[in-house]
Amino acid sequence: MAMEEQSLELPRFISVDDHVVEPHGLWQNRLPAKLKENGPRVERQKGQVVYTEERQPIFAAGDGPDDRWCDVWYYEDTLWPMHAAFAAVGPTASLPATTALTYDDLLPGCFDQTHRLADMDLNHTEASLCFPTVPRFCGQLFLNRKDMDLSLLCVRAYNDWMIEEWCGGAGTGHLIPLTLVPLWDANLAAEEIRRCAALGSHAVAFSESPSELGLPSIHTGEWDPFFAACAETETVINMHIGSSSRQPQTSPGAPMISMVALTSENSVHALVDWLLCGALPRYPSLKIAMSESQVGWMPFILERLDSAWRRSKNYDPSIYALIPEPPSSYVPDRVFACVFDDSVGLALRDHVGMGQIMFETDYPHADSTFPESKQVAEKMIAESGLSTQETLQFLRANAIACYDLQRFGIES
Repeated sequence: MAMEEQSLELPRFISVDDHVVEPHGLWQNRLPAKLKENGPRVERQKGQVVYTEERQPIFAAGDGPDDRWCDVWYYEDTLWPMHAAFAAVGPTASLPATTALTYDDLLPGCFDQTHRLADMDLNHTEASLCFPTVPRFCGQLFLNRKDMDLSLLCVRAYNDWMIEEWCGGAGTGHLIPLTLVPLWDANLAAEEIRRCAALGSHAVAFSESPSELGLPSIHTGEWDPFFAACAETETVINMHIGSSSRQPQTSPGAPMISMVALTSENSVHALVDWLLCGALPRYPSLKIAMSESQVGWMPFILERLDSAWRRSKNYDPSIYALIPEPPSSYVPDRVFACVFDDSVGLALRDHVGMGQIMFETDYPHADSTFPESKQVAEKMIAESGLSTQETLQFLRANAIACYDLQRFGIES
């Protein structure tokens, strides 16, 4: 990278993977009065947050010297305690992941639009796509419930709040709608895609591996109504790591850092599924994005997939009817990866396509680069030798192309 290019001021980012901690009144304010008691709600209790063997947070009520006040979300037989792992910026940044928290403890930008916009300005960020927290990354909270009619109302209430409140008003053109679908029914999902698109949302959260949730695999064809609706409405399918409710692990007893180091493994599996399931050839306008995926692993996987595809004439020639062109040929302009600290991946950009790599800040999670995302981006750009044009692509132009953000008045 030339010295004069290094000294240029970076353009403001578009972050394609951030998170919102839903305000405690979201469902209570939007559900019909007769259903409020059964809908998601918050109770403040004293106790501790601990992880199960499956590394899921649970709440143990208590009143000992080590217990803290905690805002606990309740929904049917599920409870989810607010804890520092999901709000690791500002005053909670240095707390252990299991520290119990209330909304009063959080940096207000976690849940308040005005403060989020201020935090984005502080962090050199023009626009942000935010994944859910309480519903989990693709709305798994609402699966397999006693009252599925209520589940559907909860999904719609979340989407209306996302479009009207979180991304409306002062957030227009800065907070980009990312909505949910009723995962348990592909036809209902298609209806919700079209409903939300009519309201201005053209991005949806989906599972990186639906079969891990007890749902049909994307290889079955059962998701075709949903895929068709996404293609028709130009809605990008976004798959955040962990949206399968499963995290990669090595051996029993391995420290938690092993799981953190391997989070991209889920995205590897998702990419292979998508490039081999036939959806991309069937729906030529369909786009997918793998959120918090990083990209350094992708060159080898694409090479290996193409090699296996070429050799399929020897052991599975039927693949050519499903995938008529080499798998990697479906990546340009359609398959996107997201990076927050992957200089290796950026250095290998020509093997993926510079146009397929987007930037994220992951606010307010523990991996977030807030409030130093600009410095982190500068370091990655210098280490990987991005040109001025490639820097513009990475930090904003690719996201604008992926999500057609011109519809929100965002220009490259």
